Amino acid sequence: MVMVGAGMAGVQTAVALREQGFTGTVTVIGAEPHQPYDRPPLSKAVLLGTAEGSAFDVDFDGLGIDLLLGREVTGLRPADHEVDTEAGPVPYDVLVLATGAEPARLPGADGIPGVHLLRTLDDAERLRPVLARQHDVVVVGAGWIGAEFATAAREAGCAVTVVEAAGRPLAEALPAEVTAPMTAWYADSGAVLRTHARVERVEPGAVVLDDGTRVPAGAVVVGIGARPATGWLTGSGVALGAQGEVLADDMLRTSVPDVYAVGDCASFPSARYGERLLVHHWDNALQGPRTVAANIVGADGAAPPAVYDPVPYFWSEQFGRFVQYAGHHAAADRLVWRGDPGEPAWTVCWLRDARLVALLAVGRPRDMAQGRRLIEAGTPVDADLLTDPAVPLKKAVARHRGGPGADLP
Repeated sequence: MVMVGAGMAGVQTAVALREQGFTGTVTVIGAEPHQPYDRPPLSKAVLLGTAEGSAFDVDFDGLGIDLLLGREVTGLRPADHEVDTEAGPVPYDVLVLATGAEPARLPGADGIPGVHLLRTLDDAERLRPVLARQHDVVVVGAGWIGAEFATAAREAGCAVTVVEAAGRPLAEALPAEVTAPMTAWYADSGAVLRTHARVERVEPGAVVLDDGTRVPAGAVVVGIGARPATGWLTGSGVALGAQGEVLADDMLRTSVPDVYAVGDCASFPSARYGERLLVHHWDNALQGPRTVAANIVGADGAAPPAVYDPVPYFWSEQFGRFVQYAGHHAAADRLVWRGDPGEPAWTVCWLRDARLVALLAVGRPRDMAQGRRLIEAGTPVDADLLTDPAVPLKKAVARHRGGPGADLP
């Protein structure tokens, strides 16, 4: 078994194979030279210098998992059952694609000193002294990673300006009415948020916007999204989607025999939501490997196929708030607020046909824990009860399922 990618998805697939009884050879190929590590701490503890790294707590030697690190994968030849790397080909019986996503780059900014991305351990190490010297920092993009970096930079004492091409933060992720209260978080933290602001060019010491404004910048951090890292699959026969993602089926198999795909690089069809989902979040990279391993180990038909259809989940720590999201709200027909968005803690619930399909919880982890169970169970809910933040979500089931106050089944 060969995993291409030494991030969460690749490592967890290797571990899950061992946990589920696979006794053959397991090899993980990673492009970076570092011991495999977790990414969420990069924008927090590692960036601020409160942790030196975030290596996975995995006994690779004890589990008999071979690591081929510092090896860039350059191609896939399914007919030969081989993966090409800079150090030569690696044969496989079964291959798992887990190459994750790569950050989008700011056009024209490559090679300009002081322009940074934040995706890898090396990126975080390069940015750590920038924060320590308290440079004026310009963050391009007010998405999740932009907000998290701005939070860390303000904590380090930097002057921070966030420029966003759209009219609001998280414009591609959440509806305007939900992001409206989040806009104030920037000013509350001392960061400047400039919306409808496109970067014309980056110069030494400044970012020039399309209206001619020059924003002082000792450093520029680009957080304008990510795309699946699948360019190396060109010509392999593996079917890719519009965003370059591997088109996996509901068992996370690709269009090529003996090749699976998991994590940020792959989309999967969700029967729960009636559409194909591409999820670029940590929990997806943690959960998917268990399905992949089960289907590899059970390929002889001894066990029924494992279908992957999770409730997507992610979290973000920004501006002193713990933000959690579960589900997929695109097909919702109603939005319900729990609590005042002007307060430190509140929740938004999305419903479809009187069932909870997604929720965003700010500082309300109990809502998240109970809401995920409601989504997974497909339990009808009472929207009037949902609006009262004093009523636990698990008590907000619809009357015909046992009446208000009934617990989850």
